[in-house]
Order: sequence, then C-alpha cells, then structure tokens
Amino acid sequence: MMSAEFDIPDLKRRMQGAISTLKHDLGGLRTGRATASLVEPVHVDAYGQSMPLNQVATISVPEPRMLSVQVWDKAMVGPVDKAIRNANLGLSPTVEGQVLRIRIPELNEQRRKEMAKVAHKYAEDARVSVRHVRRDGLDTLKKLLKDKIISEDDEKRHEGEVQKLTDQSVNEIDQALAAKEKEIMQV
Repeated sequence: MMSAEFDIPDLKRRMQGAISTLKHDLGGLRTGRATASLVEPVHVDAYGQSMPLNQVATISVPEPRMLSVQVWDKAMVGPVDKAIRNANLGLSPTVEGQVLRIRIPELNEQRRKEMAKVAHKYAEDARVSVRHVRRDGLDTLKKLLKDKIISEDDEKRHEGEVQKLTDQSVNEIDQALAAKEKEIMQV
C-alpha cells in the first residue's frame, strides 16, 4: 500500500535540486580562464536584500584572462566590489567608474588547493542538503506509521528506498567533486 502522503519522487526532486546547485556552484570555480560563471555565485547586498551579481550588473569576458562587470546603478559599485572581494574566489576587481575589471590570476599550487577547498565546502553543503531531505522523508514515514496510515513493513520498505536515494545522491555529489578537483589540480 503506497500512501498518497509519502512522495518518493518529491524527495528525489529535492535531492536532485541539491546536486544541481552543487554543479552550478562548481561551475563557478574556474581553473585560470575567465568565464562569466566564475562570478555567478556572488551575491550582492543590494536594495536591502541579497541579489545575484547578474541582477545588478552585466558580466562579460573581453579577454581570456579578464572579466568585466558593468554595474547598472552607480550606487551599487561599492557593494559589488565588496561582494566580489568577499566571495572567497581570490579576485581583486579594479574599479573604473561603473565598470569593475577583474584580472584572472594564473592558478599557482596554493590557489589550486584553495579552490579545491572551496569545492569541498560546496560538496559538503550539498551532502547536508541531501541529508536534510532524507531526514524529512524519514520523519514523514514515522508520522505516517504513528498515525497508522502505513504499516511497519511499508515504513521499513520506504526507509530503504529513501536510503538508496540518499546513497545515489551522495555518490553523484562525490563524483562531481572528484571531476572538479581533477580539473582544478591539472597544471
């Protein structure tokens, strides 16, 4: 008996969401070439809220090792500069009016290790998100069992499904991290 209140596809969707976020964040960790996705994870304190950089500025790549960030509102130049510097990407913008120019440094061994650490942090955040989804699923099962909506056998079976889904998601996170780490550490 499959309960209408226990939704495995929803848990799977939420775990995939954590993986998608990780892949997006890892995409922002570049290995020495300038790409707009390098600064996409940056959030700016703008107009009383935290906004993605691309909602307050245009990001372009005029040269292979240079990013250009054209800030739309003159008042936002300072907050954008601060957000990029504080994003732990090792980038130091040069402000020229409403344009911030960012030279992308060659990655030395120390910088590669720092990038790998950031990648590990992103992966751990994703694992934590997946575990939260698992906990939500298991809590729902316990409640359904307590309310006598499902049997103990169904609860155990669903717990197994949730754990299998969790293991698959964590494995996918580990694979994405390993691939990114290999890309970062290649000289």
